[in-house]
Amino acid sequence: MKPFVKLSAVAAPLPMINIDTDIIIPKQFLRTIKRTGLGQHAFHDIRYNDDGSEKPDFVLNKKEYRNAEIIITGENFGCGSSREHAPWALLDFGIRCVIASSFADIFYNNCFKNGILPIQLPQKQIDDLMKEAQDNPDAPLEIDLEKQTVTRGNKFSFSFDIDPFRKHCLLGGLDDIGLTLEKNKHIADYEEHTKKEKPWL
Repeated sequence: MKPFVKLSAVAAPLPMINIDTDIIIPKQFLRTIKRTGLGQHAFHDIRYNDDGSEKPDFVLNKKEYRNAEIIITGENFGCGSSREHAPWALLDFGIRCVIASSFADIFYNNCFKNGILPIQLPQKQIDDLMKEAQDNPDAPLEIDLEKQTVTRGNKFSFSFDIDPFRKHCLLGGLDDIGLTLEKNKHIADYEEHTKKEKPWL
């Protein structure tokens, strides 16, 4: 998993509430267990017309936000079914951070396991970030995980909370497998000890 330390990127404003996982990645695209290739289908139903052409008014189809790595959005982001394909699709599209006033619990947890930083901020701060992203799309948003800050040039800087263990995992790029491999020496020592103590196993 790619570590997350600092990010300076375009932020796309998506002023919607209750964006569920079926909006993020519709059910017809869940037939794969690969984490790649899903980005083209992210937000499919609100991103494309029935004939497959892009909807020009959807934020990620606009020239200034096509390379966005941050999404600023409304409350209860990631609600609905607990599909891990949702953060896979976002990450494959290029999204490394989602900022919202609230998240669905399962989606929130899945983000950390896939290298995406979900940041929860008060609605007033979300509104300020949203307006700034709409008014000045070319100005990057700065995310510093070590300092736990969201900064927009010299205009404002907001602090966010994060569980220390989750912060450690993101900074180190550690998913569940990576955490296990951190204990590799202990595992090897145990296996060697067990072979000597119980050679019949």
